[in-house]
Amino acid sequence: MGFIRKLFGLGPKVNYKELVANGAAILDVRTEGEFEAGHPTGAINIPVDELHKFMPQVLKLGSPLVVCCKSGVRASRALSMIKKAGVKEVYNAGGWKSLK
Repeated sequence: MGFIRKLFGLGPKVNYKELVANGAAILDVRTEGEFEAGHPTGAINIPVDELHKFMPQVLKLGSPLVVCCKSGVRASRALSMIKKAGVKEVYNAGGWKSLK
């Protein structure tokens, strides 16, 4: 199980709901249509394929930042991009339904 968590950039177990309760922003990187069909309360939607264009806005969200998608794959891609941009505390929550 540890290998799979590492493969998708999930890292060690984290209580995402607690992070959000303490002020972490939620970034949902699914498409606009997927986001409109349902999303975590308070989440901001920036599709992963458009993330590079909106990185200045992402950086303004601050840290910690919780990233989600449908399964964790796109969130893993987004996490890498966000970390390269300089955000130190960013987490891959995997599927968005885990944040409901």
